[in-house]
Amino acid sequence: MKKLAIIPARYASSRFPGKPLIDLDGKSMIQRVFEGVLNSNQFDEVVVATDDERIASHVKTIGGKAIITKASHESGTDRCGEVIESFTDFDIVVNIQGDEPLVDAEQLRVLLKAFEDSAVEIATLGSPKITSLDIQDANRIKVVVDHQSDALYFSRSPIPFERNKENYPFLKHIGLYGFRTKTLSKLVHLAPTHLEKTESLEQLRWMYYGYKIRVIETPIETPNIDTPEDVEIVLKQLRAL
Repeated sequence: MKKLAIIPARYASSRFPGKPLIDLDGKSMIQRVFEGVLNSNQFDEVVVATDDERIASHVKTIGGKAIITKASHESGTDRCGEVIESFTDFDIVVNIQGDEPLVDAEQLRVLLKAFEDSAVEIATLGSPKITSLDIQDANRIKVVVDHQSDALYFSRSPIPFERNKENYPFLKHIGLYGFRTKTLSKLVHLAPTHLEKTESLEQLRWMYYGYKIRVIETPIETPNIDTPEDVEIVLKQLRAL
């Protein structure tokens, strides 16, 4: 299988403008993401997808490949969908968020391994390492799966509801996605749904239209940088490596 990694990176983040170019101990965040993915040795090609020339120019200075995409995309998935129009000979594409400077090679390996099953069209990760605070936190997405580890539902709410206190093994979603290229080409043309908008979770659109999402369990979770307050958390982990 020929595998492509795409790192979507926007400059105009509402909560943290310019964050792909922030300095993290001598390297920009986008450089750390790019190098982490490249050094995983899991992909035939790694590209950064951005709508900003500053990011594209910076990526080129570090020896990376950057593709300028439309500014109108509402999600990283849509940005990836535009990129694969130029990479039609790839079988698998993985969307790695550009705010994950500690991206882990083992996460990428187990995600890609899911596609050894020919039935898998979309794959993502879930962590059993979830606290009671995570379960109640609307910013920590929960997922329940069936006997084949395909997702039944994703939610910001605690799912399932514990009517009977039986210490249910909750699963926290980790937002790393792999797709068969032909599947992603179809997903980006699906109309948004009321369910997706209600939870603000784009994967519910795919499930609504009948696509299955294989959830691979992993104990590994790395911090992303969503706001300026997250920077110090990541720096502490970087300096501990």
